[in-house]
Amino acid sequence: MKILIVDDSRAMRSIVRRAMRQAGYGDNEFEEAGNGKEAMEQIGAFNPDLVLCDWNMPEMNGLEVLEALRGQGSGIPFGFVTSEGTDDMKKTAKDAGATFFITKPFTSEALQSALSDHIH
Repeated sequence: MKILIVDDSRAMRSIVRRAMRQAGYGDNEFEEAGNGKEAMEQIGAFNPDLVLCDWNMPEMNGLEVLEALRGQGSGIPFGFVTSEGTDDMKKTAKDAGATFFITKPFTSEALQSALSDHIH
């Protein structure tokens, strides 16, 4: 499985990658993007099977990335991993087609649970 991690913080991308390894997904192929615009470029080039994306980023936020993908007809599983997790944000994400929503800080167990519920 090819997994794209999108976050404007390099440290957070590393944390997400480490949590993915701890959750049993370490054997997968990972790519990273530092903002939504890079994410769209990476999605076109890398063709990931899963996108883990922050919400608040420069260039293009996570919701805009998700809306652009769904607008192109893409059904790539897309999960938010973000520091803000209001009920409104979660509803907006779900309505836009997000597969899951995890709030930072998170555990590898929370990540594993979200992925096992939605990614097969």
